[in-house]
Amino acid sequence: MYTNYFSLRQSPFSIAPDPRYLFMSERHREALAHLLYGIGSGGGFVLLTGEIGAGKTTVCRCFIEQIPPNCKLAYIFNPKLSVEELLLSICDEFRIAPESSGAATIKTYVDAINGYLLASHAEGNNNVLVIDEAQNLSADVLEQLRLLTNLETSERKLLQIILIGQPELRAMLARPELEQLAQRVIARYHLGSLTEIETGSYIAHRLAVAGAGAVTLFPHPLVKQVYRLTRGVPRRINLLCDRALLGAYVEAASVVTPAILRRAGAEVFGEPAAPANRWPRAAGVLVAIAAVGGAAAWQLLPRNAGVPVTARVTAPARPVPEVLVKTPPPVVPAPAYASADDALRELARLWGEPLPAGEPCQAALSLNLHCYQGKGGLYELRLLDRPAILTLRDGRQVAYAVMTGLDDTTATLRVNGKQQTLSVAAIAARFDGAYTTLWSAPRGFRDEVAMGEVGPDVDWIGARLAQLNGIKAPALNQPFDRRMQKLLRDFQAAQNLKTDGVAGPRTYMRLAQLGGVSEPRLLAGMGKGQGK
Repeated sequence: MYTNYFSLRQSPFSIAPDPRYLFMSERHREALAHLLYGIGSGGGFVLLTGEIGAGKTTVCRCFIEQIPPNCKLAYIFNPKLSVEELLLSICDEFRIAPESSGAATIKTYVDAINGYLLASHAEGNNNVLVIDEAQNLSADVLEQLRLLTNLETSERKLLQIILIGQPELRAMLARPELEQLAQRVIARYHLGSLTEIETGSYIAHRLAVAGAGAVTLFPHPLVKQVYRLTRGVPRRINLLCDRALLGAYVEAASVVTPAILRRAGAEVFGEPAAPANRWPRAAGVLVAIAAVGGAAAWQLLPRNAGVPVTARVTAPARPVPEVLVKTPPPVVPAPAYASADDALRELARLWGEPLPAGEPCQAALSLNLHCYQGKGGLYELRLLDRPAILTLRDGRQVAYAVMTGLDDTTATLRVNGKQQTLSVAAIAARFDGAYTTLWSAPRGFRDEVAMGEVGPDVDWIGARLAQLNGIKAPALNQPFDRRMQKLLRDFQAAQNLKTDGVAGPRTYMRLAQLGGVSEPRLLAGMGKGQGK
């Protein structure tokens, strides 16, 4: 309706999960990396969770477009099925024809699926089953899925299963009766909402894809207001911005104004709006017409933005199976600190020296240690391969665990020098993805090295890249040039890092690890937390 008015090729804020509009925030990039990692990991389960409207399905569609040719994919988006119905759906997706000498049974379907997987593996193919809205799966269906992954060779399982769902899916997998399945989750990630800065970038990105070019339809000062109204949830951003553009159109405005945005928030989320300067009667008619198409989507959103976050998470629009409501979540693991500062001091002891007095991250600088804070799952910590502080949540209670060791099924936590091993499932149920680790910077470290600059940090980068590539190290005081930047980009791409040619903390960490620098490691051995 407003696309021609603003010279757009199409509506930029449709709630349809179009991969062309996927905004790759750091969290979305990590979520996609989890899914791509899953198809080459040797089988098992990959878990992707996120709030309603966080962009899970859009990430999944983007993933589907990137699977290699030898990967056969089955996609199930309505998992409220019985065991027999799910097996039949899997057969339909993989185009498996069960033998029908009589009435089909669960065994008939399972035998047919196993036969297909063996034949497909012999042809060099991988098979991936993606289940969206997986929080609706029953315990019986989840157990049957686990049994399907029992078929394996000496090298890999023959079926990779990706479960995508809302946050309650994590609580489901933490239940004792699903412990065996939880231990087969090789990667899990929780997709959170966007930050205020990312919200502005998200709006600009979608407008650019729709053909807005350099036109700024949402002036920068409005971003804070958009973020406040939407809490950074992509679907809420889409609904609000779509309605705001409609309001600008009916008022013949060239850009969205604060007043238009307030009225759009009132229309979409039930937010109170200023009574003055209401839209013309014609606008009300247009809004009513537009509301017909979006009403179903709006029913998924809370009507009152003032409701606490916990209430929104635990009261989704779709009914939750009764067993999920009755089953309490597991408690936060015992070996944890109530204070993040205490946890940081425990973490610093792994580097061999106690922190001086003062704020821990500032005190660490005197030991040439830097704090690095990230937001990701255990999969990301496996990539970093270094001990870290995990933020654990149990309702409103927050605790901090120092993780010093991690393998496929268990993790080691440390408090006051004492260690305890717990299952990965017990930790993942309360790990919100936020972590802090320490890293040692090279001499003369700068946050960003510009092209042509020289210094000891450039020398360090050049020496490490040369060592890893088996080439002659450059002489000292050589500038950071295009050749070194290309080597750095190639290294980042190979290590699943952000390929920007900038040596940030994660790049320094990985260069140090692969270069043989002695420092604590996460995967070096359970309970040790110390690398070579």
